[in-house]
Amino acid sequence: MLTETAIRAARATQKPAKLFDAGGLYLLVNPNGSRWWRLKYRVAGNEKLLSLGVYPDVSLKRAREKRDDARRMLADGIDPSAKRQAMKAARSDTFEAIAREYFEVRRKALAPGTFAKRVKRFEDFVFPYLGKQPITAITEPEFLAVLKRVEARGKHETAHRLRSESGQIFRYGIATGRADRDVSADLRGALAPVIVTNHPAITEPARIGELLRAIHGYHGQPATECALKIAPLVFVRPSELRKAEWSEFDLDGAEWRIPAKRMKMKEQHIVPLSQQAVALLRELQPTTGTGRYVFPSIANADRPLSENTINASLRRLGFSGDEMTGHGFRSMASTCLNEQGWHPDVIELQLAHSERDEVRAAYNRAQRLAERRKMMQAWADYLDGLRAGANVVPLRHRA
Repeated sequence: MLTETAIRAARATQKPAKLFDAGGLYLLVNPNGSRWWRLKYRVAGNEKLLSLGVYPDVSLKRAREKRDDARRMLADGIDPSAKRQAMKAARSDTFEAIAREYFEVRRKALAPGTFAKRVKRFEDFVFPYLGKQPITAITEPEFLAVLKRVEARGKHETAHRLRSESGQIFRYGIATGRADRDVSADLRGALAPVIVTNHPAITEPARIGELLRAIHGYHGQPATECALKIAPLVFVRPSELRKAEWSEFDLDGAEWRIPAKRMKMKEQHIVPLSQQAVALLRELQPTTGTGRYVFPSIANADRPLSENTINASLRRLGFSGDEMTGHGFRSMASTCLNEQGWHPDVIELQLAHSERDEVRAAYNRAQRLAERRKMMQAWADYLDGLRAGANVVPLRHRA
């Protein structure tokens, strides 16, 4: 009979060693020092082995309990190894098992943050209610109840995302032979529609002038000041601005090339820089130019500005969240440039929006940089006029 003292005293040798207890139970001591509990038993005259865990995670006492459980199954005519395999197979047919398998298949195609958010949505809202069910047992009313629970919390967009993403999981289950239909497909139209709201933005020329004067009167950290001043000039997404790196800029060529990995559409984006934007960056360069980020965090220069910095600065300037946000500079530029008659395709290219029409997208692959450079400089000059308080009437461009 084994004892805990004898187990602790056992040393690894060049060959695996077996320390026997009783009833077919023994501890396998491997040359690398790992120690595995094994149960040797016979079924229909054939010798079989069952793994009972790793020592010391599974103590001697617990290993004996597992042995006794297995021998009781044998007495009832049940092969413990076959039962374990059947249980594993059953677990692999659950909604959660298939979902996690599908997530892993898609991992490389998604940005790490997107992957983590997708998994977290299911862990929070779906797995606790449907995760342990076989995917074939889930019914439309059950699945709808889960989505309605999310909807009741005011998370309408999340509910729609879960329905769509669950459809991908059901279809993956069908493709791998573990599901026979996509339950989510029958729930189209069963959820309240998502009401799309635009990011708050100031678009009236007089109010834009007030905003720009407030921004140019802002006194704070140099990186924050510059980020605030340059945001309306380049009107990129807030994450693209705050994570800007000096290596992406060619100030002599008046150009900023944002790499594809940082863009929403995963394509490199070119931002022609106006004279005003270049001047702001040259002024900031002696302060942050030796580091990686153009706009480093106040607390840690090895990290970019936090995602709340621009919005918090706008609040300090007296503009509420219902009036203006960092993302609102994009709406401001889009509204005004369209009103001024710039070609919609040129504006959309500069906003780095995807082209929904595949035929138009094929024709719009040209970057039209010459037109975009002209537009960006005209836009910067227009903003200067508004900031100065002049009654600016921009030259209208033929669309």
